[in-house]
Amino acid sequence: MSKPPDLSELAVPGARIAVRVTPRGGREALTRDEAGAIHIRVTAPPEDGKANAAVRKLLARALRIAPSRLTLVGGATARDKLFRVDP
Repeated sequence: MSKPPDLSELAVPGARIAVRVTPRGGREALTRDEAGAIHIRVTAPPEDGKANAAVRKLLARALRIAPSRLTLVGGATARDKLFRVDP
């Protein structure tokens, strides 16, 4: 996987970050479209939280923060997810 884009400007404590996820995406990738929406593809299946864990890890890498600082606050079983950046 190539290095994800730098999203460190979004890593503000309390910020909420919406992402669109594609599990079993064939490869791991994080992209932003022209409107600024974040799309994440992971190879993990959407079973037992595996895809959510992979998304959290990839998003944390792009934000330049520890994965433990990200909390999934919405969309645990949906493709559209909402994460909160913790202090």
